[in-house]
Amino acid sequence: MKRHLISAADLTRDDAVLILDTAEEMARFADRPIKKLPTLRGRTVVNLFFEDSTRTRISFEAAAKRLSADVINFSAKGSSVSKGESLKDTALTLEAMGADAVVIRHGDSGAPHRLATSGWIGGSVVNAGDGTHEHPTQALLDAFTMRRRLVGREGADLAGRRITVVGDILHSRVARSNVHLLSTLGAQVTLVAPPTLVPVGVAAWPCEVSYDLDAVLAKSDAVMMLRVQRERMNAAFFPTEREYARRYGLHGERMARMPEHAVVMHPGPMNRGMEITAEVADSPRCTAVEQVANGVSIRMAVLYLLLGGAEPAVTTARTEAPTSQEND
Repeated sequence: MKRHLISAADLTRDDAVLILDTAEEMARFADRPIKKLPTLRGRTVVNLFFEDSTRTRISFEAAAKRLSADVINFSAKGSSVSKGESLKDTALTLEAMGADAVVIRHGDSGAPHRLATSGWIGGSVVNAGDGTHEHPTQALLDAFTMRRRLVGREGADLAGRRITVVGDILHSRVARSNVHLLSTLGAQVTLVAPPTLVPVGVAAWPCEVSYDLDAVLAKSDAVMMLRVQRERMNAAFFPTEREYARRYGLHGERMARMPEHAVVMHPGPMNRGMEITAEVADSPRCTAVEQVANGVSIRMAVLYLLLGGAEPAVTTARTEAPTSQEND
């Protein structure tokens, strides 16, 4: 593992499989009465969030605490950032406090990269979402969920699997990270969206593009629905919500056209009735809640691999038979 996790594009296949396999080890502790491991005892993890978040912030906090790390939650609201403090001064403050890792979510694309390469802090930097750029741990937990549902064994990748990502690709950092990671793991990715919500330069991405959802459903192993991010929109990208839902929403009839083994995914939060109906969201084929649980395991794996070194995350005491010399 490298020192930072900024982009899913930085991960090789071996890096990604190592994280997924480590997360499988972490997941085995989720159902135990005592979920904590002493792996990161004495380490300090700072959650530095400049944007609102529920799932990601709580997931990183739970992951760090289950590894016995000390956790500091920093929210831009109510902090010196609201008084005009720069990212540099905030980073220098965290460095002075001895942060071993900084998990950062920022509204500006490139902020985590700047933090990691500026020399302001000496610890590891994990990108928890920056603008419309990337969200690598979300892509990792999505791949982890797909591998569990579609492959079912450790050490494997997603070679030959067909993944369809539907919705607001233009503003989605989740889509960008998933395209990079899933293609690295051998999957075939297809993006489906209205032409107005497809980014310029998408032809250079390792994926295909379609404007017809119905045409790709029958050959998809997983369909990932994305939320329309109105908070990032400054223009009208489609006529009406009803028109969008009719063309690109996933309802029960469309789900029935998918292969029997195929799953429906959503990174959350959902806009029920728009990109996904309640019938689909609440069906056994939808992995949205499973993705949240898997997110804790993935983030435990990432923090462990960045901070914990090369030793196994879970050690088992081994009892060896005495040798003949010991018997003597």
